[in-house]
Amino acid sequence: MPTTTTAPRAARLLVLLAALGTLLFAGAPQAAAHASLTGSSPADGEVVATAPETVVLTFSERVTLSGDKALRVLDPAGGRVDTGEITDLSADGTVRHGVALAGGLADGTYTVAWQAVSADSHPIAGAFTFSVGAPSETSVRLSGRQPGGGAVGLLYETARFPAYAGFVLLVGGVAFTLLCRPGAGAARAGGRLALAGWTALTGATLALVLLRGPYTGVGLRDAIDTKTGTALLSRLLLLAAAALFLAVLYGGGARERRGGRGLPGYALPVAGALLAVGLAATWALSEHASTGQWTQVAVPADVIHLLAAGAWLGGLATLLTLLFRFPEQVSRAVVRRFSLLAFWSVVALAVTGIFQAWRQVGDADALLSTRYGQLLIVKVALVVLILAAAWISRRWTARLAEATGHRDADPPAEGDPPPEPAAVPSAPGREGGENPVRRAQLARQRAAVRQTRRRRDRDADAERSGLRRSVLAEAAIAALILAVTTALTGSTPARTEAAAATASTPEPISVQLPYDTGGPHGQGTALLDITPGGTGDNVLHLRLTDPEGLPNGAEEVRISLTLPAEDLGPLRYEPTHVDVGHWVADDLRLPRPGDWELSLTLRTSEIDQTTETTTVTVG
Repeated sequence: MPTTTTAPRAARLLVLLAALGTLLFAGAPQAAAHASLTGSSPADGEVVATAPETVVLTFSERVTLSGDKALRVLDPAGGRVDTGEITDLSADGTVRHGVALAGGLADGTYTVAWQAVSADSHPIAGAFTFSVGAPSETSVRLSGRQPGGGAVGLLYETARFPAYAGFVLLVGGVAFTLLCRPGAGAARAGGRLALAGWTALTGATLALVLLRGPYTGVGLRDAIDTKTGTALLSRLLLLAAAALFLAVLYGGGARERRGGRGLPGYALPVAGALLAVGLAATWALSEHASTGQWTQVAVPADVIHLLAAGAWLGGLATLLTLLFRFPEQVSRAVVRRFSLLAFWSVVALAVTGIFQAWRQVGDADALLSTRYGQLLIVKVALVVLILAAAWISRRWTARLAEATGHRDADPPAEGDPPPEPAAVPSAPGREGGENPVRRAQLARQRAAVRQTRRRRDRDADAERSGLRRSVLAEAAIAALILAVTTALTGSTPARTEAAAATASTPEPISVQLPYDTGGPHGQGTALLDITPGGTGDNVLHLRLTDPEGLPNGAEEVRISLTLPAEDLGPLRYEPTHVDVGHWVADDLRLPRPGDWELSLTLRTSEIDQTTETTTVTVG
């Protein structure tokens, strides 16, 4: 049987779980960028004969480049050689941005540094080099700090948790008040939670606006001009309207409605629904749902998902508060109304969640191998747990006593005062106006008696006590679900991460070349392995074997590579002999993708020599 200290303990437990959820999210690895650089012209490490007029970057999805440091080209001494004019060159679904270069660039190695904001609000940055004429030494030293990292990134990502929690409490408290039609005590509980949610959401949104500039590495004005900045400002405007809505719903407007005056019966629910949809849209239009495939369906699905989560989890918090502070208001009818609301919310969450999971994950491999997929598994497990707790709550609801007095009927009307307990007897002649200290003391005693009686009556009700414990378990799991959801929305979608990994990981190149130098021990097979097999730096391993498969020797080994399509090369290398029949070239650089002609020259004696040629494809 719960004791009189159950409510404070429950409150402390929920605060602890919320704090643990925040720490769980804050302590997780920083979210990886959701867009990536997929190519450039000139390419990373490329050596071009003449200076290009424009440097072009290609991205995997839409990005925003704004600010003075968005796209810079630096000469070997660190001076800028770009004009600062960034042009959007996107076409046919390919996202490209370019910056014009000043004329008369000298030979040497140039550094391209860029930073952008991906379409789902996360900052990305990087750098690469290319050379004009021939590579040279460069004095450019770029900061290794990525935008979105450090203390600012931690504060920004952590502030997203109270934003989600505030939205849930705001929507859930209002939905419970309007749809479950509780009495005066329940209206106070819903109003307090809705106000707490509004406060948390407003404070978190203001923090996100102020942190947006440092988080993305640009000025505040540039940060506000982005899609996410606009969404945050729109959220603040909607919250201002929501403040007026709450004042009407829980303030003087509520008393007018009880008196038969004021707004029509449908006006407040419609206004609340419009505000809730608008607030949910500020997330859906600026985060994962707004990028990738099927965005026309994903955005409204995300709005429905957020509204369903708010109605269910926020309503759950309201019910929990009601069970602790006003248990006499929790009739079977009220719980059944909330159960119906929760049921359809869960249905909406399941349908939209499955769609979003298919859209963002793709396949089972991505589900198991990516952080997004792993967090999604944890969230699904927690949802299963909360549904199990909800089933137990439903069992306790069924056990509520049949209609006998106020326990089974609907709660009193919103304006009806609760029955007043018997007053504490006062000493004769001691309560008059001449003794305000004694009068205040007696008032405190009466309040303590009322509180004690309420707790005693509450704890003596086995059905409501059991329901209170099961709802408390649901609320605890809900706090963890919110924390995991916040981390999930800050992670790279599994489909995007898997595609980027596939695109950025070239296939190693392996070829076999039979050779015959014409002299003794001059026959065999040359095995060449080039890793990683893409543009840029590579390592080449050469192994020679005789016809029996044993290591074979050679007095001299030379390799050259030519790219005929671009008249590049030959690039010549002399591998280092490391073992019998084994040579390594660890400085093999392939500046451009394409079909390269590889020539292998072997000399096994003073006069016995051959050159074998093959084609290798570099992605």
